[in-house]
Amino acid sequence: MAHLNRHNLTNKLTNAAHTVSHKSQAKVSGVFARLGFQAATDEEGLGFAECDDLDYDYRQGMQMDVLQGEEEGEPVEGEGELEGDSHYQRDGTGPRRSSLKTGGSLDEDKPKITSWEAGWNVTNAIQGMFVLGLPYAILHGGYLGLFLIIFAAVVCCYTGKILIACLYEDNEDGIKVRVRDSYVDIANACCAPRFPALGGHVVNVAQIIELVMTCILYVVVSGNLMYNSFPGFPVSQKAWSVVATVALLPCAFLKNLKAVSKFSFLCTLAHFVINILVIAYCLSRAREWAWEKVKFYIDVKKFPISIGIIVFSYTSQIFLPSLEGNMQKPSEFHCMMDWTHIAACVLKGLFALVAYLTWADATKEVITDNLPSTIRAVVNIFLVAKALLSYPLPFFAAVEVLEKSLFQDGGRAFFPDCYGPNGQLKSWGLGLRIALVVFTLLMAVFVPHFALLMGLTGSLTGAGLCFLLPSLFHLKLQWRNLLWHHVFFDVAIFVIGGICAISGFIHSIEGLIEAFRYNLHD
Repeated sequence: MAHLNRHNLTNKLTNAAHTVSHKSQAKVSGVFARLGFQAATDEEGLGFAECDDLDYDYRQGMQMDVLQGEEEGEPVEGEGELEGDSHYQRDGTGPRRSSLKTGGSLDEDKPKITSWEAGWNVTNAIQGMFVLGLPYAILHGGYLGLFLIIFAAVVCCYTGKILIACLYEDNEDGIKVRVRDSYVDIANACCAPRFPALGGHVVNVAQIIELVMTCILYVVVSGNLMYNSFPGFPVSQKAWSVVATVALLPCAFLKNLKAVSKFSFLCTLAHFVINILVIAYCLSRAREWAWEKVKFYIDVKKFPISIGIIVFSYTSQIFLPSLEGNMQKPSEFHCMMDWTHIAACVLKGLFALVAYLTWADATKEVITDNLPSTIRAVVNIFLVAKALLSYPLPFFAAVEVLEKSLFQDGGRAFFPDCYGPNGQLKSWGLGLRIALVVFTLLMAVFVPHFALLMGLTGSLTGAGLCFLLPSLFHLKLQWRNLLWHHVFFDVAIFVIGGICAISGFIHSIEGLIEAFRYNLHD
């Protein structure tokens, strides 16, 4: 009898436990379903398998149609839709894709880059001229600023990896298949099916803002460097910015970047040489280093600006999807991201700390302004040359985004095409490019504050493109495959990134208002 009672009690407890488990699971699933993070049930898994079969059949048939059309010299039906459109998803929503990701892809003949070449591109992006503002970040952040240089490297490396993970989905065999091509595709997939184009518009706006602000910073730093190189000349910083912009007007006539790309390698080498010269000068004054000036406390008002400066110096997420897609061995992408960000972290940390120890509280927004006049003039002229030769890259990228969004988006374009039938740029299209160059000049003339602009851009778009959006997209698109620590990392990065973005943006605006109110130059 006692045994029977124990058996009945055990059954009741087991049933109760299952009931509670099912209810809690249903509640959690319901909450995340409302947020868009849905776990796949058995029926949904079967549906995905069926979609994968249809996806495979469709792509194979599409490939044969394209090949036959090329052989017969006939245009493929729907080619206008397919060209440049990348909203096709595994669930069948959105227009079809033009690029094929299965075996025998038509893109196989395109030249691919090695992991070393990809790493060099990433290094160019995160080791550029904007490291000149990092000692200024240490001025207001002390040791916490150094920690943030390391922390930002770790987070940006992680978000770069999860952004690439969002390009892939598992097929019916559990193999990762690349179903998206760009940051915009990922954003559109997250907003589908209710707002299939909203995410792409948000990313495009953020990209344009960041690229245009980068151009403005190049003009600002050119005027700043020339003004401080020749203080005896009766020419103001604004006038030097105008001179720099006149040299940049030919950028409006660019059709491609072949001519500019020839100088990029030399520019990067020159920048490394300049960094070495600055560090060598700082080491020569090692006996005078002011270790006591490196603070453990922070300037609450100005430190959020430093966060934006540090984040902006690591931004590379915009072009990572394209870079990974053009690698010979995409499997080496993670390793490439690791060593490039470790190298950047070490070099940036050493450069910022050594420079700050040398000049301490006298550290300026652009660290080369602290150099003696004889060395400063030589170093700054090289930096100006690098800035002017670097300007066409973000300018051309911004022009491409604007043209594709507003003038070349098929029937959805807001304005008529700015190119003629023979590919010639129309006069009003050239006028718009010149207007963009002039706009960067006007911003540089009226807001000539390098560090504040850099902090504002890093807080506004850098944090969004590097922290907020990748973590949000990863949660939305890869929810079924995430472990608990992945979810924790993504949520933590989103929260921390949001706080840093808001505080940095507010304090950067306050800093700009204060600079205008009191007519401050540094």
